[in-house]
Amino acid sequence: MAKKLFVFSILWLLLACKEESKIDKEVAVIPVEFNIERFDQVFYESKPEDLKKIKTKYPFFFPPGNADSVWLEKLKDPLLRELYSEVQKKYGNLDQLHTELEDFFARVQYYFPKYKTPRVITLINEVDTEAKAIYADSLALISLDCYLGEKHRFYTDFPEYQRIRFNSNEMLPDLAASFAQQKVPAPFDRTLLSGMIYYGKILYMEDVLLPEFSDASKIGYSENQVAWCKENESQMWSYFIENNLLFDTNQKNEFRFIAEAPFSKFYLDIDNESPGRVGQWIGWQIVKSYMENNNVSLHDMLAMDAKTIFERSKYKPAK
Repeated sequence: MAKKLFVFSILWLLLACKEESKIDKEVAVIPVEFNIERFDQVFYESKPEDLKKIKTKYPFFFPPGNADSVWLEKLKDPLLRELYSEVQKKYGNLDQLHTELEDFFARVQYYFPKYKTPRVITLINEVDTEAKAIYADSLALISLDCYLGEKHRFYTDFPEYQRIRFNSNEMLPDLAASFAQQKVPAPFDRTLLSGMIYYGKILYMEDVLLPEFSDASKIGYSENQVAWCKENESQMWSYFIENNLLFDTNQKNEFRFIAEAPFSKFYLDIDNESPGRVGQWIGWQIVKSYMENNNVSLHDMLAMDAKTIFERSKYKPAK
């Protein structure tokens, strides 16, 4: 029996690799043409008399109701000038970003053919963590000041568990997650399982759109945190099952296992060792197991409810 399972596993891996190779070849011939527009440079290298022209070219950065004096003050603000200087030191050259975006946009068009290559614009948003990277329709906006590296002095006021998400390798995953959020339907109910599968779908979309990125980058963990989740996967799953949490609608569960937090709250000794958002990580494993064990398209999976995905996933973490 064990031998048969081993042979099946090898055959499955070979088929999966063959399928990935086929996709890679098809992605490689999708035409992707774009320039990275450096709005951060355009704005902070401008003169007051240039403002009208800049507003005409980038109207979405200048909401109505703000007098020109607001923007002219930003040009002179010493802290923003320092922030701009740090961005230029880190991102004077964006060749690597351009290469990564080429593959990403090609994969978006492979899976979602109606999407065309967007207009890509970099900016400084005064470290607004709610808008680090946004992919909306025909625009892809990347706030470079949010990716200066977790040890940068500008981030010292942020808690340690958040600072890891200021590294440059989080840029594309943030952009992919922004795109995925438009494609993943909101949960059908308030159960913990629905929340887990919702984020699992988003992370699985990052898998298909960013195959070269590490799992740690996709979920915003350190490699040690990913290792912890793998080592404790069975224990976490047993806790959810034994405490009947999967179909519980208590909102506290979202804060305990899904929301941003320094650690997850099992109310056990393992809490201080755990990363936050482990519910997202488990949901990701369930979705991956479902896609491995069912012959369905990405689009069909995204539209499917959490309970069906769970029941057909055959998810069972190794002990």
